[in-house]
Amino acid sequence: MAMVLAFASCKNNVDFKKTKSGVMYKIFGDTKDSVVKPGNIMKINYTIKIGSSDSVLQTSVGKLPLFIPIEANVPPEAYSPLEVFGLLRKGDSAVIVQLVDTLLKKNPGGQMPPFFKKGDKLVTVVKVLNVFSSQELAAKDREVETEKEQVRMQKEIEDDLVKSNADMTAWLAKKNITTATKTGRGTYVEVKDPGTGLQADSGKFVTVRYEGKTLEDGKVFQSTLDPKSQAYTFQIGSKVNGSIAGFDEGLRVFKKGGKGTLYIPGPLAYGKNPPQGSSFKPNAALIFDIVMENVSDTQPAAPQQQQQLPPEIREQMEKQMRERQQQQQQKKPGN
Repeated sequence: MAMVLAFASCKNNVDFKKTKSGVMYKIFGDTKDSVVKPGNIMKINYTIKIGSSDSVLQTSVGKLPLFIPIEANVPPEAYSPLEVFGLLRKGDSAVIVQLVDTLLKKNPGGQMPPFFKKGDKLVTVVKVLNVFSSQELAAKDREVETEKEQVRMQKEIEDDLVKSNADMTAWLAKKNITTATKTGRGTYVEVKDPGTGLQADSGKFVTVRYEGKTLEDGKVFQSTLDPKSQAYTFQIGSKVNGSIAGFDEGLRVFKKGGKGTLYIPGPLAYGKNPPQGSSFKPNAALIFDIVMENVSDTQPAAPQQQQQLPPEIREQMEKQMRERQQQQQQKKPGN
């Protein structure tokens, strides 16, 4: 893989072949395995780089590999690495080059990443780790790799927390916030009112209002403190539709009616990979002012959403209802 990455850094394209749509590629391999077939699932490691700067945009090396189904027919105009994937064998490596100018032409008026510059190249380096003949076999391997990735990510979070916790402690001291205490793995909680009744613990359903701010500049990114807005309800400790780790562990300090502030280190917020399109920086620390509206053993009923219809549609529906009522009246005995 290191040799292929070094080749990918070279500026010479003489040895490259081209797909029908013009994607340049070079395959390295001496295996006797058969070329992948449509319906196979290919397990690869990949690294995506910008050609001019040789900077890595994304990589799976040392992380979760990518599992890609091989398609029977890739459109000839696709200008996609998928055209090359169908030419590979188990054990092969490949360098795939796409010209940014061509990508821009094929997406006129569309949004392109800011790092796409005219005249540049997008370089994808892949290594085929395995090829599976069925979805079932691929799913079993993916499950094993996912468990490994979860362990790796957990260790990465714990390593990041060492520095983040130190930074948070220093920030609180600088702001002279002395009443915030550390809970769980690193969330600091300032309790203004602990509340009464049920404790927000694992398995409990909580309904909470909050105002979220970035610790770096105090900018508000979301607020549900206004009673007219929708409060947030979720189950403490749930891995499905749950909350960010720091929010989950910070709320456990409170009971119904509780109020306070959570200071959450970045690794316990959105970590190194914040939601796409969000304004959060990697490992951005967050602040939440919270009001615990309710804590219960069972999931509360979802509030009814009042649907706002355009006047002309609402009038038409009301007219249809009146006509149906008149018809029903006419069908009654004695009419």
